[in-house]
Amino acid sequence: MSNAPRPRVKVPKTASAGEVIAIKTLISHEMESGQRKDKDGNVIPRKIINKFSCAFNDQEVFSCDLDPAISANPYFEFNAKVPESGTFKFTWVDDDGSVYEDEQKIEVS
Repeated sequence: MSNAPRPRVKVPKTASAGEVIAIKTLISHEMESGQRKDKDGNVIPRKIINKFSCAFNDQEVFSCDLDPAISANPYFEFNAKVPESGTFKFTWVDDDGSVYEDEQKIEVS
C-alpha cells in the first residue's frame, strides 16, 4: 500500500551507559480531524493516529494520546536514558485499529 503511513525514527546507533539520548520520530499521516467536509458537503470521517508509545527493552519510556487538533505527519522528539544495549520499539495506533511499528537497536558501552 503506497498510502500507508510510514514511520521514520532516528536513534543513535551507540551510546555510553547511562547517557541521555535524543530520539526523533515522524509518521507520514494526513490526520483527518473529522470536522472538514468534502466537495459535496459530506463530513470527512475522522482518521488520526490516536496513540504513540515508545518502549526500551519492553519498558515504556514515553507515551501520549493524540487529539484531532494534532497536525498532519506528527513529529515527536524526546530524551531517554540508556542503561544497557537494547531495542527501542515505537508504536503508533490509528483510529481504524491499524498499528504501525518500528524498532531501532542501540549498542551501549
